[in-house]
This record gives sequence, C-alpha cells and structure tokens, in this order.
Amino acid sequence: MTTALATQDAIDPAVIAQVILHGDLKQLTPTQKVSYYNGVCKSLGLNPLTKPFQYLTLSGKELLYASRDATDQLRKLHAVSVQITAREVVEDCYVVTARAQLGDRHDESIGAVPMAGLKGEARANAMMKAETKAKRRVTLAICGLGMLDETEVGSLPAEELEPPALTVVPDYPTGRPLITEGQRRKLFAAAAAKGWDREQFRSWLASQGIESTTKIAQADLDAILQMIKDAHAAPPPDESDAEPPA
Repeated sequence: MTTALATQDAIDPAVIAQVILHGDLKQLTPTQKVSYYNGVCKSLGLNPLTKPFQYLTLSGKELLYASRDATDQLRKLHAVSVQITAREVVEDCYVVTARAQLGDRHDESIGAVPMAGLKGEARANAMMKAETKAKRRVTLAICGLGMLDETEVGSLPAEELEPPALTVVPDYPTGRPLITEGQRRKLFAAAAAKGWDREQFRSWLASQGIESTTKIAQADLDAILQMIKDAHAAPPPDESDAEPPA
C-alpha cells in the first residue's frame, strides 16, 4: 500500500469518537470497516469466517448486530450456562425468561413475541422464537455486549431499516484502482502459505463477498491479506462456482 493510500484509509480520531460514542460505522471507509470488523472478532475470540456479525443500517446509523454464530461461539468460548427459568403469556405475548451463569456471575433476559391470533405451527414457531431470543439476549448480556441479535433485528419496524451498505468485505465501486497481476499472485501465495488450494481460496473469497481477485481494489489489498493471515480455516470448495481467472 502506498503512503497516499495508507493516509486515505487511516481512521480520523473524530471518526473513532463517532463510532465509540454513537456506534455509527457509516463514516468509515470499506477498508476501515473490514479492519473494525476483524478487530471486534479478534477482541472477542470469534472466527470472522463464520460471519458472527452482520451490518445493519438502523435509523440512519450503520452498526453491527450479532448472528447466531456469535452467541453460539461466545457460549462455547466462555462456558456460559443458560437455563430457562420461566415461560408465561402476558397480555397476548409469550414471554420466556433465560438465566445465564458465567463463573460466579448471573444475568437474566427475556424474549417476548406476540401470540394474538396465532394457531398451530405459527404459534409453535413463535414460542420457539421467544426462547431463542431469550437465550441469545442473555448470552450477549453476560458477555458484556450491548448489541442487537438477529432475532431482534427481524422484529424491528421496516421503516426504521435501510438496506445494508456492507457485508464483511464490500463490493468495490468503479473508479478505484484495482490490484495488479503481481498483487493477485501475492494473494494466491498468501493462501498457499495457509495450506489452502485454489478451490478453498476461491470459496473463502466468496464467503467474504469477493467475486474475484480481479475486482479487488488496491486500497483494500493489505486488509484482505491480513484477513487471510488471521483466518483459522478455509470453507469447503463450492463446486458450482467457475474457476477464477489464472
């Protein structure tokens, strides 16, 4: 990365303050968002390849929310024990209370879903959703993460949501200089150093939202190389994909 590109992708202190104080990631560049995402995963001991977090634009703010993979990994990493302590119907809502234990600490959270008018399978699914929501919310709470989980995102009013602007690695806009053939070889060499074959590397790229190495911007090369270095494993190859350009 050139000095100019490095300067361009350096995170301004004012932007860092915006993220910390308001949780708004919108002002970060795509490369900075990748770095931030990986930093959050690394600080929590989570594998970014499983996409434990997703991006969401809510009421004008871009933020991360926790997926099922995040809460499952957190429970395993920290040996969090979760127990359902109550199930009740309160004013047409099915409310489940979950209690989590981490060492000598305890926490409780509820999961609630509306039940009015629901019958049969729809009612059963709503009851299971309430239990899932309670377990995931209490897991995040006892691990000190004050963020939404995907069961809560699905319950948000549609008018408050905007289409996500970014996955883990963005689709790169036109007009940005793309990597050279030599830089592409550098990516393949980094993948080979991880013990990945060509099929595994292609599948890993696809899991990060990258269609081809020919569409990677030079400004994002270093961040992607770091992601490869930090990756624990490559996903199995997807036989339906075409072979990438040599």
